[in-house]
Amino acid sequence: MTFRFSCILLVLLSSFFMGCSVSRYLPPNESLYVGAEVKMAPDSNVSAKTAKTVKAELEPILRPQPNSILLGFPYKVWLYYFLGEPKKEKSFRGWFRKRFGESPVFASKRAVTTNSAVITNYLNNEGYFRSTASGEMTETKRRAKAVYTVGLRKRYTIKTVEFITKDSSVFSKNLQLTQKNTLLKEGAPYRLAVIEEERNRIERELKKHGFYYFRPDYLIVKADTNLNNHQTRLYVELKPNTTQLALKRYFVQNIYVISDNGRLRTDTLAEVTGRRGNIRIIDPAHAYRPRIFYDAIGFRKGTLYSSELHDVSLSRLINLKNFKFVKNQFELLPRSDSALLDVYYYLTPLKKKTLRAELSGVTKSNNLAGAQVGLTWLNRNLFRAAEQLRITANAGLDLQIGGRSDTASKVRNFYRTSVEAELSFPRFVLPFYKVRPDKNQTLPKTTLTTGFEQLTQQGLYRQTSIKLNWGYSWRKNTQIEHTFLPIALNVVKPKIIDGEAFLNLIIDPTAKPQDLLRYFKILENRLILGAQYNIAYTPTPKPLSKNTFVVTGGVDLAGNVAGLIAKRREEVGQVFGIPYEQYARFDAEVRHYRNVSPKLRWANRLLIGLGIPYGNSLSLPQFKQYFAGGTNGIRAFRARTLGPGSYKLDTATTNIFGNVAFGDIRLEANSELRLRISEYFEGAMFADAGNIWMYRNYDDSFYTPEENAVFTNQFYKQVAVGGGIGLRIITPFVLLRLDLAVPFRKPWLPENERWVINQFDLRSKPWRKENLVFNIAVGYSF
Repeated sequence: MTFRFSCILLVLLSSFFMGCSVSRYLPPNESLYVGAEVKMAPDSNVSAKTAKTVKAELEPILRPQPNSILLGFPYKVWLYYFLGEPKKEKSFRGWFRKRFGESPVFASKRAVTTNSAVITNYLNNEGYFRSTASGEMTETKRRAKAVYTVGLRKRYTIKTVEFITKDSSVFSKNLQLTQKNTLLKEGAPYRLAVIEEERNRIERELKKHGFYYFRPDYLIVKADTNLNNHQTRLYVELKPNTTQLALKRYFVQNIYVISDNGRLRTDTLAEVTGRRGNIRIIDPAHAYRPRIFYDAIGFRKGTLYSSELHDVSLSRLINLKNFKFVKNQFELLPRSDSALLDVYYYLTPLKKKTLRAELSGVTKSNNLAGAQVGLTWLNRNLFRAAEQLRITANAGLDLQIGGRSDTASKVRNFYRTSVEAELSFPRFVLPFYKVRPDKNQTLPKTTLTTGFEQLTQQGLYRQTSIKLNWGYSWRKNTQIEHTFLPIALNVVKPKIIDGEAFLNLIIDPTAKPQDLLRYFKILENRLILGAQYNIAYTPTPKPLSKNTFVVTGGVDLAGNVAGLIAKRREEVGQVFGIPYEQYARFDAEVRHYRNVSPKLRWANRLLIGLGIPYGNSLSLPQFKQYFAGGTNGIRAFRARTLGPGSYKLDTATTNIFGNVAFGDIRLEANSELRLRISEYFEGAMFADAGNIWMYRNYDDSFYTPEENAVFTNQFYKQVAVGGGIGLRIITPFVLLRLDLAVPFRKPWLPENERWVINQFDLRSKPWRKENLVFNIAVGYSF
């Protein structure tokens, strides 16, 4: 019935469109342009694959674009004429015509001539020298089509590259040094885009060595194609009319910082309010100490100009997060033979103090829903040296809103309050350390964080947590960033509110093992005293490269210092009467992005995590453990329902604490194709694989040896696999991600039944309920 109805509808639509021809609306002697076709006529030494590739490259550059069609009918043009010219442009009719209609694109012989020239020019720029292109317009029933015939010749490759200099001046020596990292490689195909990027690269290299006024236009790359075997020699040299300003190296003389640009008059440059070294500060309000500008700005009097140091100085000033705008200007000292530059930094401050309020809502897998309100107060310049003090207070509650009757009485409301203060310094707070502005990409940062959190389950218990972190972060270049926390302290203490109610929950025969384990954990005082180190490596992509990499890693150690304190106090396993955690956790993440085409991107991610508990700890603390599934993980499985190993979490009934599948080891891989559909929409296809495992089984664990929750050399048999499709809605403020996923492999099933692709059945309601997982999130998952 559905197929028959579709056929009838198709026939009716076709008849309607045929009866509504747009030809009668067209002006006399005009034809509707319906597109173009490129026919390749390659030489015998050009492969069919090459011709096909070139054809695919040529078609998108042809202009104009034809009107939109549906079943061969230009429906938007018909709608444009059918609605007619509106009396008022801002009327509904005018809006509707402009939004859904489309003015006709008429055929033009001039466009054919222009496109033929564009094709020839493109082929020459890509190294297909001596290729030809011609076109003609064919017309049928007032519809015109452009047909282009391309005589494709073999592509030229680079035989040799030579940098030509005519003297032994400082400029010529520096120009010769740039040849070492040239993008023009022998044997590579000739491409004008690579030549243009090479000129830009040479400019960047020369500006690093003082040639402030040099421009790429001063260089010319000559190609000698009078060779056999379709090869060319390239000669890079300076144009003869290059100005002498571009050939001189420049040094910095005076440095000025105007701290409140926009309020100060131009004649205030003489009103210097502070100095640090040779940097002159114009700051009538005395809002900033001179040392912050001395640390941020890398130039000193007599310093050779460097674009690298120029960019680094601007980056540091912006990263102080005290200024809304940062502008920079260099001025040549007014002397005929001058090689000196004055430097001006114009800064527009942000408000020193701000207060922000946030309101958020959440639903959880244990049938709780809640809301949280937060207040954040920020002081951007606490001690007049760009120190930032951030104080955040949050209060929230989770309420029971439904669920199964056997759990509704157990799940009690949760209340959460927290206060956190963070003080950051744009420098290392260390004795005997001095900042070297010429060595650091950004200013190093020291951060002190302290916080208090209290979680209460109504009528049962109250858990308090106190944390204190002291850390440093620094970046020596644009590629590598380090973060080191020598002190990471967290103390967790519980308090029973109603002992009888708490005991009744524990001895309840219907209680789930996961919930009982969580309650026993709640009863424990715990202390984490450790240190953390993280590194992020983001290599700069090569010019014209389609690939981007990001590599991050980290180490989290806890218990070593606490163990030393315990031994000295002869309280093995405790510090000040509180048991301490001992573990080592190692994390690594690799991301790779490849731009397959201007609209298609291939994104990949690999996650590896290993937690090793020892001494006092049988497993990692839960907030340090890993989980699988969810919107940013293996999307075919709901968060914290997968693993560990082949263990199957019982999700038929609601857990008091929600889904609680956690592990000490994680392996995960993700791959996603992202297709840009329009300005506001992006489609995706993705596949995810991985799982979590326990490092070891312990006595009070609810995992049995038969459930294979522990990591072994047979781990690959317990890998979960899923995939699906997605839609991204792109707005100026946020990217909304919608993913629909299904599992391909379920690790808890018998070993020979784990692949479930053959069970795919969208028409089955039970199958959809069990297998379809819809994820809504903000931003990309990776």
